Amino acid sequence: MSFDTLTGIAPVIILLVALLAASIKILREYERGVVFTLGRFTSVKGPGLIILIPGIQQMVRVDLRVVTMDVPSQDVISRDNVSVKVNAVVYFRVVDPQRAIIAVENFLMATGQLAQTTLRAVLGKHELDEMLTERDRLNLDVQKILDAQTDAWGIKVANVEIKHVDIDESMIRAIARQAEAERERRAKVIHAEGEKQAAVALLEAAQMLAVEPAAMQLRYLQTLTQVAGDRTSTVIFPVPGNLLDGLFKQAMAGKPPAAEP
Repeated sequence: MSFDTLTGIAPVIILLVALLAASIKILREYERGVVFTLGRFTSVKGPGLIILIPGIQQMVRVDLRVVTMDVPSQDVISRDNVSVKVNAVVYFRVVDPQRAIIAVENFLMATGQLAQTTLRAVLGKHELDEMLTERDRLNLDVQKILDAQTDAWGIKVANVEIKHVDIDESMIRAIARQAEAERERRAKVIHAEGEKQAAVALLEAAQMLAVEPAAMQLRYLQTLTQVAGDRTSTVIFPVPGNLLDGLFKQAMAGKPPAAEP
């Protein structure tokens, strides 16, 4: 084969190699290819070796792995009119490559924008205390709403996690005062419950002592023992109440009548 012949067929060989390279595609295990023939959807192929007709067929790669999307901080006004900044993270993946490419222009951007609006809408229906204490329930509510709305795009939202709830400094001080007041209220309630229980115990003890008079004498002797053990010079002499009543009545009976003016 002469040099002129090789020179003549070289462009043809180069063209064939270029066409072969353009027609062969390799998809990884986590990738799928949405194939269009003359602009019309044909099939979803992959993974492995894919052969396309150059110039007639086109392929769009779709990643099936879980996507971690950070939702920027959103200004939310709670139901009790408290302004907070909330950010979250969304975990989702493509389950239907055909709908993810055909039904929406850019499923990543669409899912991100929908996550922002849904986060503001859901949290705006709850009070600040619920945002701080019931975060798991709020995560589940946002996840269910996102999953229902992105199902038409072939997207499965696996999880939504609220990361931070930023509160103004003045509101933090107000929450601290509220917590302090709550602790004081609990302390007063506990103290009142203790007084109530002590009163009930004293009433039961008095009823038991009234049934057996000798028990009162034993209680008196026990009190004397405790006082004597303290090395004090105090002398305790119990006087029955009925004796004092009798003396008072006698004193009132023997009182001389008042002088007439």
